[in-house]
Amino acid sequence: MIIEIDGYTLNVLLTGKKCSKQQLKEKYLKAKEITYEISDIANVFCRLHNFERITSDSDVEVDFVIDTDTDKIYSPIY
Repeated sequence: MIIEIDGYTLNVLLTGKKCSKQQLKEKYLKAKEITYEISDIANVFCRLHNFERITSDSDVEVDFVIDTDTDKIYSPIY
């Protein structure tokens, strides 16, 4: 699965084991809880949940977007 972490100063693509939207929200909240700087959320998320960063590509379709500004998680429409 591919997720995008999107925020004011952050736009990162991650790949990892497939999970539901609810499971992803729990993983995100756990990572956010132990993150001091929101800019580090992707690194903490990857370490906690065995995800990896991938290079940004305009042709990649992501499964979920995590908006760090609003804490919303959604599936984009292509």
